Amino acid sequence: MFGNIASFLSSGENIAFFVFALMAIGGAIFMISFNKVVHMVVALALTFISLAGLYVVLDAEFVAFVQILIYAGAISILMIFGIMMTKHQGEEEEPKRPVHNTLLIIGALALFGVLFYAIQNVTLPTGEFKAAEDNTLEIGKLLFNQHVLPFEIMSVLLTVAFIGAIVVAKREED
Repeated sequence: MFGNIASFLSSGENIAFFVFALMAIGGAIFMISFNKVVHMVVALALTFISLAGLYVVLDAEFVAFVQILIYAGAISILMIFGIMMTKHQGEEEEPKRPVHNTLLIIGALALFGVLFYAIQNVTLPTGEFKAAEDNTLEIGKLLFNQHVLPFEIMSVLLTVAFIGAIVVAKREED
């Protein structure tokens, strides 16, 4: 079992993948563990940047660039802007639940064990993956030829969500 791990960590690409995956998982865990919203946004930005690193390791540079530009940049700034625009009253801290936390830790460790076992026993197909010569060109062709309708629907949905957020923020202000 540990021989597989040692052989997995023998190349720099695998080590980078492992580090970025741990950072993404850690950022997600911190995001749901923190109590202050600003700290949650910073942890979420760490997760987004780690995912961009994973995309670079997987030779999807364009997707990594968009991940950093849109998610780590724009979404995080939009969330902080939303936090600053809304009023926050001091909320009561929830009582500590040691039994609940213990069960959560046991469940997380059990899930990790099941996933680790499944990953160790999976047989992955071997062969050479041929990436496109120009990822950006291929993404553009797919986006504006085959997937133009979902792309436009998503832009309308995001616009409606943004307008809805403004309406809700203004209503709370009054």
